[in-house]
Amino acid sequence: MMSEPDATENEAGGSEAALDERHATKMAKKKAARDKIMATKSGEKGLIIVHTGAGKGKSSSAFGMIVRCVAHGFPCAVVQFIKGAWDTGERRLLTGHFGDLCQFHAMGEGFTWETQDRSRDIAAAQAGWEKAKQLISDPTLRMVVLDEINIALRYDYLAIADVIEFLKTSKPPMTHVVLTGRNAREELIEIADLVTEMTLVKHPFRSGIKAQPGVEF
Repeated sequence: MMSEPDATENEAGGSEAALDERHATKMAKKKAARDKIMATKSGEKGLIIVHTGAGKGKSSSAFGMIVRCVAHGFPCAVVQFIKGAWDTGERRLLTGHFGDLCQFHAMGEGFTWETQDRSRDIAAAQAGWEKAKQLISDPTLRMVVLDEINIALRYDYLAIADVIEFLKTSKPPMTHVVLTGRNAREELIEIADLVTEMTLVKHPFRSGIKAQPGVEF
């Protein structure tokens, strides 16, 4: 008569102790390989970071990085190019509680289909870029977020060549600049140190759900 399988054996026929041992050995090898790689990464520099793509999370990710800077006590700044007219949770939090560390400049007046005035949109974008250059040039600021600047660049409200040239030649060595928005220009992607594309898989808007506080703003 066959005996019942040992309770310590799994479906593959190995004991839990054996599985634990193999796992520990595998992870030790991974750690050794990882440590070897990390030992070669000692440099630091101010990064040009691009968040783009059709999916949600571009601005949210950038604001998460700003919160990290604030948590470390690093001075930082935000320039909003499009959504400046919105009353957002990020704006309330940063201006209401961390205004001593984070400057917040809402320069936009809404999306282009809201203003319906190209010259007005261009003027707002250019004013935002002038403020951005002033902030980026300040070496005391650890990070500057240019929220939705990619939209202004997409519609040629700003000259991409001017933005690229400034970032390449005038950004202080240790200042991080984060640029968000859909359809990032290839020229910007080319000079960036870190580029993340948010992919849209599913969105509640398609099911009739409107933008909601705490999720979208």
